[in-house]
Amino acid sequence: MSTVTLNSNTRPSSAQAAAASRPLAAVTGAELQAPLIQGGHVRYANLDYGASAPALTIVSAYLNEVLPYYASVHRGAGYASQISTSVYENSRNIVREFVGGRADDSVIFTRNTTDSLNLLAGCLPQVNGQNTGEVLYLDIEHHANLLPWQGVPHRSVIAAPTLAATLENLRAELSEGGVSLLAITGASNVTGEILPIAQLASLAHEYGARIVVDAAQLAPHRRINIAEADVDYVVFSGHKLYAPFGAGVVVGRPDWLDAGPPHLAGGGAVREARLDSVSWATGPARHEGGSPNVLGAATLARATQVLAGLDEDAWHAHEASIRSYLVDGLRAIDGVTVHQIFSDSEDTIGVVNFSVEGFDAGLVAAYLAAEHGIGLRDGRFCAHPLLKRLGLPSGSLRASFGVGSRLEDATRLLAGIEELKHTGLGWDYVVDEGRWVPANDHRTYPEWAPNTPGTAGAAPCTVD
Repeated sequence: MSTVTLNSNTRPSSAQAAAASRPLAAVTGAELQAPLIQGGHVRYANLDYGASAPALTIVSAYLNEVLPYYASVHRGAGYASQISTSVYENSRNIVREFVGGRADDSVIFTRNTTDSLNLLAGCLPQVNGQNTGEVLYLDIEHHANLLPWQGVPHRSVIAAPTLAATLENLRAELSEGGVSLLAITGASNVTGEILPIAQLASLAHEYGARIVVDAAQLAPHRRINIAEADVDYVVFSGHKLYAPFGAGVVVGRPDWLDAGPPHLAGGGAVREARLDSVSWATGPARHEGGSPNVLGAATLARATQVLAGLDEDAWHAHEASIRSYLVDGLRAIDGVTVHQIFSDSEDTIGVVNFSVEGFDAGLVAAYLAAEHGIGLRDGRFCAHPLLKRLGLPSGSLRASFGVGSRLEDATRLLAGIEELKHTGLGWDYVVDEGRWVPANDHRTYPEWAPNTPGTAGAAPCTVD
């Protein structure tokens, strides 16, 4: 652990301490012990919620409660099958309520947000096999809300330095006509900045387009009401919403979804199958071919109930306190830059993006993990165009946090960065298969773990 003493201006205020000295909700693995490269262990400071959030302990307990009843759904007459079917189908109602969906909105369970957006891309209106309009999106999008649209008619808009100017750029593009869908993020996975989805929905509808909101980052941090905001479709993932088992969901207007080709052809998606033809089902079943992820849907629904039950003021104060403390602390360290897209952002989620002058982002992340027991993300965050326009083509660092976080996590990160700037690395590091790792790493890991950290974390998106 760091022995550097933080400057007085990087210590939390009494208000910040009151709001965020403790986790807002209990999460599984909160006291996980991480081995340090120098020897010994320390509580793992998880600042990588934006990638996959830990499961809420309530959700973990619910999973154990449901598991004995786990069985096939929809066509089983047995007791366990009936229970599983009921749990699975009721999960739709819970998720619809969580996002403030309309009574007739479809709720379709998928693998993740990426899967949900690919599903919607396949359901865009067509006439004689040709799409009737284009998809419009910004250059700040995660690849999940970028790549699916490249296979259909599309246009992109460069985000301006301000949100206000960005909305005007979108208006100008929409006013040219021909757009059927505006695909927009609810909150940037890179910087945490929130976009005004109600305004964007109104703008899209003004010019005859629908809107889909990628809420993978927004839903774990803010209340969403798609009926109130007049949003047509919303997508998000359980693994970012404190639920295990990797389920995703798309919620929205049923007409496009019922008219589009099934996302996954197979059992359960049909009314009647013949040897050389088929009559497809409508409703969620149309896109949920094969055996569904029952436990993923169930735990996702349970997680939404927990978040819906949080006191909204306490929730926002907890997150805002950690974020403001961390941002102020990072900016007080010489050579550290905090990055943002818009100069007029008024609201942000628990995501902070930064870089440390003179150090590769991957090296900083490896150092923090090995020498301080801190987990955060480095790289280009599946948002390559945005990183380029921010002047970070080789990547940066992202600290992300949520209801299980505490101010101590941010304090440890600040102390680790201060120590790096003052005394440098405390260990030798090498690049192994594209990732920085400690040299001569003799730490031990669980015997069931097939690989030790390092090469197991290598990602393919390290070069253009």
